[in-house]
Amino acid sequence: MDISIVVPLFNEEESLPELVAWINKVMQANAFTYEVLLVDDGSTDNSWEVIESLTKLNASLRGIKFRRNYGKSAALQVGFQAAKGNVVITMDADLQDSPDEIPELYRMIIEDKFDLVSGWKKKRHDPIFSKRIPSKLYNWTVRRFTGIKLNDMNCGLKAYKNRVVKSVEVYGEMHRYIPVLAKQAGFRKIGEKVVHHQERKYGVTKFGWERFINGFLDLFSVIFVSKFGKKPMHFFGVFGTLMFLAGGGISLWLIANKIWAQTHHLKYRAVTDQPLFYIALVMAIIGVQLFMAGFIGELVARSSADRNNYLIDKDTAV
Repeated sequence: MDISIVVPLFNEEESLPELVAWINKVMQANAFTYEVLLVDDGSTDNSWEVIESLTKLNASLRGIKFRRNYGKSAALQVGFQAAKGNVVITMDADLQDSPDEIPELYRMIIEDKFDLVSGWKKKRHDPIFSKRIPSKLYNWTVRRFTGIKLNDMNCGLKAYKNRVVKSVEVYGEMHRYIPVLAKQAGFRKIGEKVVHHQERKYGVTKFGWERFINGFLDLFSVIFVSKFGKKPMHFFGVFGTLMFLAGGGISLWLIANKIWAQTHHLKYRAVTDQPLFYIALVMAIIGVQLFMAGFIGELVARSSADRNNYLIDKDTAV
């Protein structure tokens, strides 16, 4: 099979018939063998009924329904697990992503040998202050922290080699960072394509301002897990040791200073009367706590079932 199209959706009953018809038109015009996976993320409207009626008319459609809303990451993960095509393409169900981009995305994966191609909504039809400006700030931050030079990390229209989606685990709200997860899994040929972005035709956006806060928190999480997931002591232990040594050193200096003043019959303050002593004490306690956090993290990592799971490139194995 050439292409699997994974479409996560939540309350998009109006757009689904038009989206499916558009996808079918593009697929048939290019003679692709394909499947469309419509993942209903616990919709409360008639989206599932629409999916059921559409699958009866088109054998290339498959529907997956969640009992409740789990989020876009969960929908993508389930879709990735079920995808059978050589190339997996993701797109949103709100008709803002154009299926006409699919042939070129497919070509870039197959002919140009990219592992992943991300869409870039260079000209956006979204509100300036609520979406465009925060998006620019978000993408600039992600580029600086991850080193992945994408202008639109969160674009829903992306294309992947099948082995890429089978090698990453998308959870929480990590769908924003699939390129980062792919890079961590060893897929470093990541490309970008300017794609046409359309105004929303039906309904309203399902994302609020909290996505920006969650996005930055998830960025720190994915960077931390990628670097220290299997060696937490290298992070907590280092900072814990430095904090403990700094606190202990300050305490010893205060004690030595008092002893020196006593031996020279100079005026001095009691160690416990000095605010610096309590600051040093807090630093030493925090240092011990950080060290113990690293130690417990090591125990958890060593007990993990996937502690020795490593990704092997089957194309180069001999």
